[in-house]
Amino acid sequence: MILRKILLLTILIFVNLICLFYYAFAKPVDSITLLNNSFKYDGKIVEFQGEAIGEVMKREKYAWVNIHDGQNAIGVFMKYEDAKKIRYLGRYLVKGDIVLVKGIFNRSCKVHGGDTDIHALQVQIVKRGYKMQEQINKTKAAFAILIFSLGSFLMWVVFKNKW
Repeated sequence: MILRKILLLTILIFVNLICLFYYAFAKPVDSITLLNNSFKYDGKIVEFQGEAIGEVMKREKYAWVNIHDGQNAIGVFMKYEDAKKIRYLGRYLVKGDIVLVKGIFNRSCKVHGGDTDIHALQVQIVKRGYKMQEQINKTKAAFAILIFSLGSFLMWVVFKNKW
């Protein structure tokens, strides 16, 4: 009888620990899930993670930052102090900072003209961005020079012989 109670108590503790770790290390929701289930998430606190792209658009004490998770970008309205933490914004030859945002998802924000957005409560930089070097494929460059030279030579032959 006592052994049965200890076993039951151990199983309950184990199940509770699994649930605790599941929620503690839950993955942020992706943009496809947010947009396809916008009624479900509307007004709820969500975690969203992605690359900060474009420009920081300052609005007095706040700022807009677009966060792209690899599929879609969602505008995040945050304190300007939080936006200043972002060093790199994704664009040509720049990989933007990876940002984790915890905030309120709005399917149709009444404050911002009906746009879909997230009002940030917490902003965390997960990984810093960096500048990239442009890679030139030497084989393609040599092939392009060869084709250009051949075309130029053929044009010279055509105009010299007045065909």
